[in-house]
Amino acid sequence: MNFPAGHLKGWRTNSVIDLLIRNCARPSPWALLVLLALVLCTSCSRDKVKPQTLNPVVTVARPITKKIVEWDAYTGRLEAVDLVEVRARVGGYLKSVHFVDGQIVKKGDLLFVIDPRPFEAEFNAAKAKLQQMESQLKQSVAKLGEARARALQADAQLTLADLRHKRTLALSERNAAAQEDIDQRHAEFLQAQADTEGTRAGVSSAEAAIATAEAEIELAKAGVETAALNLEYTQIHAPIDGRISRQAITEGNLIAGGTIAASLLTTITSMQPIYCVFDASEQDVLKYMRLAASGERESSRVAKNPVFLGLVDEVGFPHHGHMDFVDNRFDIDTASMRARCVFPNDEQILLPGMFARIRIPGSAPHKAVLIPDSAIGTDQSSQYVYVVVDGVIERRTITPGSIVDGLRVIRQGLVGDETLVIEGLLQARPGSKDEKLLDNSLRQTLEDSNRVSPIRIVEGTIEVIEDGLPDDYQPVPEEQWISPRPDPLPEVSWQECGPTLRVGVCSAAHDLLSDAKLRPPCVGAQTLWKLNS
Repeated sequence: MNFPAGHLKGWRTNSVIDLLIRNCARPSPWALLVLLALVLCTSCSRDKVKPQTLNPVVTVARPITKKIVEWDAYTGRLEAVDLVEVRARVGGYLKSVHFVDGQIVKKGDLLFVIDPRPFEAEFNAAKAKLQQMESQLKQSVAKLGEARARALQADAQLTLADLRHKRTLALSERNAAAQEDIDQRHAEFLQAQADTEGTRAGVSSAEAAIATAEAEIELAKAGVETAALNLEYTQIHAPIDGRISRQAITEGNLIAGGTIAASLLTTITSMQPIYCVFDASEQDVLKYMRLAASGERESSRVAKNPVFLGLVDEVGFPHHGHMDFVDNRFDIDTASMRARCVFPNDEQILLPGMFARIRIPGSAPHKAVLIPDSAIGTDQSSQYVYVVVDGVIERRTITPGSIVDGLRVIRQGLVGDETLVIEGLLQARPGSKDEKLLDNSLRQTLEDSNRVSPIRIVEGTIEVIEDGLPDDYQPVPEEQWISPRPDPLPEVSWQECGPTLRVGVCSAAHDLLSDAKLRPPCVGAQTLWKLNS
């Protein structure tokens, strides 16, 4: 097959070969030689062309060095300071409901009314019983007067009988009285003595009747107070300020009250302030204890350390509060310790049951080196970074810490003045040199010998993402505390124990003190006794 001389000019070799194959059903020897020559020329030209390679690019920057506080992150749940289950203290017919489901109520607001008529009847009966007991007391007092009058009369009769008996005995010594008169006067004297003893017993009985009547009066007074309380309990008022839930029982139902199984009517949760509880691991608690022992950070048991809170849809931590409580033991099931912080809730955005992100100070303010996580590599035994020293990549082992302002705190391994590889970590190798330091001949030698290829270094910057948390802090002063204050101690009047005790029992050591002035007040562990000497 003949081809024009210029026909192959500009054609690709593969195209010529394809043309030969298509047009030569039975190629001649000459055509086979031409085809073999073209294939050899094509393979030789491919061996001589070497693709041009680009050096890997890495970005470097200096670490950020600044004063920081390492804020430990926890997830907590909001809880109401006061949560009250409103239950009836007496049972009966639910007459009326006086609130709207879900509204804000104030302490003392009327919520429910139970039919008071049965309790009014009990109250009136108790008052009548008290009047009856007071009448019995008056009767007992009158009987005591009668008994004392009879006693005086019996004493007079005894005195007269005694005089007559003695006079008769004197006459009998002079034989001026008969024996019958002596016996009669003696019998009269004995009868007067018996009457006197009987009247004394009557006086004691009258006094006992008075004491019984007084006790009955006190019992009747207690019955009146109980009936009055039950009548008062028919009106159920809000015990705290807060937001009320729905009514669990509607009007017209019979409800149980006064026991553990009393009917639940509704619940009230306080809104401000509000708690946030969270659990700290054993490792974190030990860290806080070590910091407190070294004086770097005060314990939250002693100081009200600041706390910052953010909800799931909020950016940063806009809510500021302080620590309120740390538990006294670890939970054996979770190996964690429960802690609690408190926040103001003037806008009532924080609701009980919500999850929240909180930050508490995990260190004292200190100067630290910060780098991005993209600059940190990890192998089986350690974490490391690449730094550039005189244009050569070197590996440094580091100890990373927490995240601050979007950057990782480096506890060991960097001082802050290094040139750090922040991007292209996988393309860099220890010993790689900046391509600017190598001439073409040396670069070609490195490439031909399959050594570490040079790199192209680009200057970059590390971006700090402010998280809104301060770089310094102080414990919250007492005048800014928002923790609920404990209730004041009740005022109870009492007297010191005297030599003779009518009410209450002193301890054995107390009884051994003979001098009443040296005896301490007779106060029990549970009850303050009013002791009369």
